[in-house]
Amino acid sequence: MNRTEPQSSSSHKEPASRASSPGYANYTLAVLVLVYVFNFLDRQVVSILAEHIRADIGATDAEMGFLYGTAFAVFYALFGIPLGRLADVWDRRRLIALGLFFWSGMTALSGFAGNFTQLALARVGVGVGEASATPAAFSMLTDLFPPARRATALAIYSSGIYLGAGLGLGLGGLIVDRWDAAWIGAIPPFGLAGWQVAFLAVGFPGLLLALWVATLREPLRLGLDGRPIPPTTAPFQIFFREVLSVVPPFTLFNIILGRFGAKAIALNLAVATILVASAVGCTSLLGSPAQWGALAIGVYAAVSWAQSLRRRDPPAFELIFRTPSLRLGVPGFAFLSFTGYAMGFWMPPFLMRIHGVSASEVGLIYGGLAAAGGWLGVTLGGLLADRWRTTSSTGRLRVGLLNAILPLPIAVLMLTTDSRLVVYALTLPLTVVSSLWLGPAASTVQDLVLPRMRGVASAAYLLVLTFIGLALGPYTIGRLSVALGDLRSALLIGLSANLIALVLLLLAGRSLEHDETSRLDRARAVGE
Repeated sequence: MNRTEPQSSSSHKEPASRASSPGYANYTLAVLVLVYVFNFLDRQVVSILAEHIRADIGATDAEMGFLYGTAFAVFYALFGIPLGRLADVWDRRRLIALGLFFWSGMTALSGFAGNFTQLALARVGVGVGEASATPAAFSMLTDLFPPARRATALAIYSSGIYLGAGLGLGLGGLIVDRWDAAWIGAIPPFGLAGWQVAFLAVGFPGLLLALWVATLREPLRLGLDGRPIPPTTAPFQIFFREVLSVVPPFTLFNIILGRFGAKAIALNLAVATILVASAVGCTSLLGSPAQWGALAIGVYAAVSWAQSLRRRDPPAFELIFRTPSLRLGVPGFAFLSFTGYAMGFWMPPFLMRIHGVSASEVGLIYGGLAAAGGWLGVTLGGLLADRWRTTSSTGRLRVGLLNAILPLPIAVLMLTTDSRLVVYALTLPLTVVSSLWLGPAASTVQDLVLPRMRGVASAAYLLVLTFIGLALGPYTIGRLSVALGDLRSALLIGLSANLIALVLLLLAGRSLEHDETSRLDRARAVGE
């Protein structure tokens, strides 16, 4: 059975020589980096505003971790699956532009939130919108750049994480301090606090950027043989089918109506029962019902989607879920993201709380250094991965191993010193060695699946990264901070995630070469 499901005919409107020339590929990469900058600017600004939000609405550290992490992450991950599938069959530049417009609008709407629930719902909307960008961008860049330059291109794109995070910290800190200082003892316009104005200020420019993104040319999707994949005629039918497979309660109806069989229905109900019981148990022990309820919904939806994918597209299921190096490597990279998201969110509050510095100082100094270090680290990681890949099939995983080891001594010193100047001095080297893995991780996933599966494989990869890294990282540190009464100790304990990542990546390297060379044969064995 041939399951090549192609893209829309709009991808043929531009000649291949124009849409995929080296110069235009670099231009497209630059625009997509800017999109990713806004992606993380809108996401990371919550970190620098956390202390002000916490004081205004009376939230705990655990609730702030939920607000930044889980409220965003679960819906980002879930909607990333159908939107990643849409990226495989529709115009990717339009998908990115529409998603950018939506999440920027929801970021601006966060500025009108008056309580925790309203702010959490707005962040859910940001998560849904942002889910559209990265799977489509990964897919576009993979078609625009040859394999020898792919990790570098994806690393440069991923540098938008740190540029956006640094910009979010800098702008957010500057806006909140200056606005609140300007209206001391007076009622500000529309009664808006500084943190609300910061959301408005970073949200509105993204609406304009969306119009620019819509002008990009859609590159041709190329198969393993270098020939264009023919277009599909029903991309949104495929998209809505994917929505039904991932959004509860449609997931169960989809399995029942799709006649997946009694065994599949029983498995789905058993998973749902176990997750409900787990959520109730975690809530009784740790509190935070929203955290565990949202995470249970997310995991249930992911399992249901995997069941549906196995039925509808056995080759994609085979390569995404049964490739040993992916099953080990993706969680390995996800535990690196656990540390990255935890440190990325909690370091600004740590500096403000432990070292007594202002939001504007943290944003400008720490945010600027982190942005520069992240950009350097991601770019260096991509270059190293491509260089080492020429001599070894595990060259890209070696970069991940470095990333698991090198940050630990720097982070321990950074968290235990009593000098904020030492913290600032260590910020640049720490973010350099903590961000090496992003390009190698993304390109490893792309290399282990067939071209038609890249968007949905990216969505599955981001799902694991988001659940482990974003949904658990910031919340876990916040919950430990509440339990221990000490944010410093919570962050030090969180560094142990890098050791888990080290073990998983070492194990993944054992089968990587075989998995990559056998991907087409394994896909054909199940119907490709």
